[in-house]
Amino acid sequence: MTLDPQKIPLSLYVHIPWCVRKCPYCDFNSHEQKGALPEQAYVDALLEDLQSDIASAQGRAVRSVFFGGGTPSLFSPEAIGRFLEQADRLLPFASDVEITLEANPGTTEAKRFAGYRAAGVNRLSMGIQSLDDRKLAALGRIHGRAEALAAVHGARKAGFDNFNLDLMYALPEQRLQQAETDLRELLALQPAHVSWYQLTLEPNTLFYRRPPPLPDDDLAGDIMDMGLAVLSEQGYQQYEISAHAQASRECRHNLNYWEFGDYLGIGAGAHAKLTQADGRILRITRQRHPQGYLDAGSERVSSTRELTPEELPVEFMLNVMRLNEGVAVDMFEGRTGLELAAIAPPVQSARERGLLDSSPGRLRPSALGRRFLNELLGIFEPD
Repeated sequence: MTLDPQKIPLSLYVHIPWCVRKCPYCDFNSHEQKGALPEQAYVDALLEDLQSDIASAQGRAVRSVFFGGGTPSLFSPEAIGRFLEQADRLLPFASDVEITLEANPGTTEAKRFAGYRAAGVNRLSMGIQSLDDRKLAALGRIHGRAEALAAVHGARKAGFDNFNLDLMYALPEQRLQQAETDLRELLALQPAHVSWYQLTLEPNTLFYRRPPPLPDDDLAGDIMDMGLAVLSEQGYQQYEISAHAQASRECRHNLNYWEFGDYLGIGAGAHAKLTQADGRILRITRQRHPQGYLDAGSERVSSTRELTPEELPVEFMLNVMRLNEGVAVDMFEGRTGLELAAIAPPVQSARERGLLDSSPGRLRPSALGRRFLNELLGIFEPD
């Protein structure tokens, strides 16, 4: 079958790569700020980059915008506002577009929240990570508990009722009771959305080279079970592996990723996934280093790769199996262009092994499948 891009939702990701200090656990494309940020030049580059992608949008309205990093809140509200105003002229935004800005809960950034709201941002995502000052110090964070609490208060005062708070668990030398206290104190702030995830040691990070004393697997498992119970008890529905939301407050931007939608990706090191008019699905990446991105002009794309029919099943499942409820079976055809028969054998195998729910109308991981996700996805890998 031929794919119709007009039926595939479109989002926009904007990468702002600078941060005040690189966290020892972070493997994102982020770079420590040295001197004044090139705000104007970088926004100009972003708009030029977006201009080059207008054809790829194929007239679709952008349903969500996400400023990620790095620390996007290092950019002024004026810079964010200028980008949004011009971007909306280049690519029409949906009338109910969700616009998220990742923000550091530091004093300087929190003072800007009202400005971001006025600029059009309607959702914040704050990297709290912990409300324990000792754990924050162990994580190399530049904020403390008091600043985190003040930032949440400032977000509400600025008019944000839709915001996400990141919280990590299985922190250095963390005990079960400490993790529970951390989580309950965060939920007392009543965020609309919580990203609750385990600290892991990623390659090319300081923690990977010099591992801190982390809880063992059994304790980490106990913390996870405790946290899932507390989140559910407090009215937060787990809809994705690490995402929990109050009713109707799921992150639309991330849902579009997990449902194998299309997204433009601009900024240093940004990734895009775009369905072409002829049905091909492309993955596109930008120049990774900030200065290289600024200097590249019209050559900001560093690689373009077409997904093959053999790759598409696992690419699709890699995303949708993160969702607790999975997706309707017909989404496979509508987002990949392949017939459902292409995955019939692995689907049957996964169901026989208890990793995939037996509901005929959905592709949904079972509780066992969510626990052993890599095993489930391996069934869909090409031979």
